[in-house]
Amino acid sequence: MAETKRDYYEVLGVDKSADENTIKKAYRTLAKKYHPDMNPGDKEAEAKFKEVNEAYDVLSDPDKKAKYDQFGHAAFDQSSGMGGGFGGFGGFGDFGFDINDLFSSFFGGSSSSRRNGPIRGENVNIRMTLTFEEAVFGCKKEIQYKKVQKCSECGGSGAEKGTSPKTCSACGGSGQVRVQTRTPFGIMQSSKTCDTCGGTGRIIEKKCQKCRGRGLEAIDKKLEVNIPAGIDDGQSIALRGQGNDGLNGGSAGDLNIIISVRPHPVFERDGFDLYCEIPITFAEATLGADIDVPTLEGTQKLTIPEGTQTGAMFTLKNKGVTRINSKTRGNMYITVIIETPKSLTSEQRNLLKKFADACGESNYSKKAGFFKRLKR
Repeated sequence: MAETKRDYYEVLGVDKSADENTIKKAYRTLAKKYHPDMNPGDKEAEAKFKEVNEAYDVLSDPDKKAKYDQFGHAAFDQSSGMGGGFGGFGGFGDFGFDINDLFSSFFGGSSSSRRNGPIRGENVNIRMTLTFEEAVFGCKKEIQYKKVQKCSECGGSGAEKGTSPKTCSACGGSGQVRVQTRTPFGIMQSSKTCDTCGGTGRIIEKKCQKCRGRGLEAIDKKLEVNIPAGIDDGQSIALRGQGNDGLNGGSAGDLNIIISVRPHPVFERDGFDLYCEIPITFAEATLGADIDVPTLEGTQKLTIPEGTQTGAMFTLKNKGVTRINSKTRGNMYITVIIETPKSLTSEQRNLLKKFADACGESNYSKKAGFFKRLKR
């Protein structure tokens, strides 16, 4: 039930006034914290991860966020009568459309004020969420969305099958009629929308029963979409002509797919470069070592030179993200963090003390330099 859900702002730990960057930052932090890879077998963490993703899916979409701010969870609850991709419409077959508002919603004006010239269809905007790997490597996705197209029964004419609209005799098919108004300055002539045909220039004597004479119907459309490798969070893909059909021979609108990318538990992305932090032991940093580091294609050997300091950064060329429509790739930058050992045994403590005594100050140039500057 919708009422049992936590407030989405509470889930992400942000205020209602939070901007897009704040919401995204909070989401990345929590998604990384509760990611299944970081909490294997933890059912509670898995549930929180799903809850965080659901909250971000709504609050990161301006349209969904606006609906949520106004109606709360009821905006997306089908049982409340407010949900669905075309919420707010009623009475158009199984799709919940108000036939009187159809043209107003998709063509920017009421049916009585539209002209008989070509009218381009409206664009359709949807949001798609990808995993980090899907965005980096590219993938194929099957999507389903709602759109308006020419009626399959009448072919868009609005007339019953086997019949056709007739030219309006009142306006001669122009959709406009001239009217005369008597004024103190004489008779003035002007044009107005034809009342007989409503400005269409046509009269439909027998309306199509499926679309009720509008020539359009709402359908569920399925498409397979190629997602290019390297696409990033917030970018969009435009599919020309896959939006709502036009009127009177007008071209169809576009389908715009806005991309959201889930964060990765290990890598951070900046453009086409990747960043990650790798913990190494005190011995590895001091003596040097060859360690395995993660990349997008698996692990790779990285040589840690003797005397490496915490925070040192190493570069793996061409191990980042593929640039869109290109074969070149960004780099991967690895920062090493020296992990201090805990819970030492007595033998380990004694050995470490002997090591410290043997080093003295000569092996710690930064420490010695710091105290010299402090003394001066």
